[in-house]
Amino acid sequence: MSLATPATFSCPYCMEPNEVEIDEINDTGHTQVLDCQVCCQPIEMTVSGRGEDMRVDVQCEND
Repeated sequence: MSLATPATFSCPYCMEPNEVEIDEINDTGHTQVLDCQVCCQPIEMTVSGRGEDMRVDVQCEND
Protein backbone atom coordinates (compact mmCIF):
# COMPACT_ATOMS: atom_id res chain seq x y z
CA MET A 1 0.00 0.00 0.00
CA SER A 2 1.42 3.34 -1.06
CA LEU A 3 1.26 6.22 1.38
CA ALA A 4 1.72 8.77 -1.41
CA THR A 5 -1.17 10.46 -3.16
CA PRO A 6 -0.68 11.72 -6.72
CA ALA A 7 -1.48 15.38 -7.33
CA THR A 8 -1.29 17.64 -10.37
CA PHE A 9 -0.83 21.42 -10.40
CA SER A 10 -0.07 24.09 -12.99
CA CYS A 11 3.30 25.83 -12.83
CA PRO A 12 2.82 29.51 -11.89
CA TYR A 13 5.52 30.47 -14.43
CA CYS A 14 4.79 28.47 -17.60
CA MET A 15 1.30 27.13 -16.71
CA GLU A 16 2.28 23.58 -17.74
CA PRO A 17 0.93 20.69 -15.63
CA ASN A 18 3.27 19.11 -13.08
CA GLU A 19 2.73 15.84 -11.21
CA VAL A 20 3.91 15.18 -7.65
CA GLU A 21 3.44 12.45 -5.06
CA ILE A 22 2.13 13.84 -1.75
CA ASP A 23 2.78 12.09 1.56
CA GLU A 24 -0.33 13.24 3.41
CA ILE A 25 1.20 12.54 6.82
CA ASN A 26 4.58 14.24 6.39
CA ASP A 27 3.88 16.89 3.71
CA THR A 28 0.69 18.42 5.15
CA GLY A 29 1.27 21.86 6.65
CA HIS A 30 4.75 22.25 5.21
CA THR A 31 6.06 24.44 2.39
CA GLN A 32 8.52 22.84 0.00
CA VAL A 33 10.49 24.31 -2.89
CA LEU A 34 10.58 22.19 -6.02
CA ASP A 35 11.48 22.86 -9.64
CA CYS A 36 8.93 22.88 -12.44
CA GLN A 37 9.25 19.69 -14.48
CA VAL A 38 9.02 21.75 -17.70
CA CYS A 39 10.67 25.18 -17.24
CA CYS A 40 12.80 24.36 -14.14
CA GLN A 41 11.75 27.51 -12.26
CA PRO A 42 11.53 27.20 -8.44
CA ILE A 43 8.00 26.75 -7.07
CA GLU A 44 6.81 26.94 -3.46
CA MET A 45 4.30 24.17 -2.78
CA THR A 46 2.16 24.02 0.36
CA VAL A 47 -0.09 21.05 1.15
CA SER A 48 -3.08 21.41 3.45
CA GLY A 49 -5.83 19.00 4.45
CA ARG A 50 -5.94 15.24 3.94
CA GLY A 51 -7.85 12.76 1.84
CA GLU A 52 -10.68 14.33 -0.13
CA ASP A 53 -9.94 17.70 1.54
CA MET A 54 -6.27 17.78 0.48
CA ARG A 55 -5.27 21.01 -1.24
CA VAL A 56 -2.01 21.81 -3.02
CA ASP A 57 -1.19 25.53 -3.31
CA VAL A 58 1.71 26.71 -5.45
CA GLN A 59 3.30 30.08 -6.08
CA CYS A 60 6.45 31.55 -7.56
CA GLU A 61 9.28 31.17 -5.06
CA ASN A 62 10.04 34.91 -4.91
CA ASP A 63 6.44 36.16 -4.47
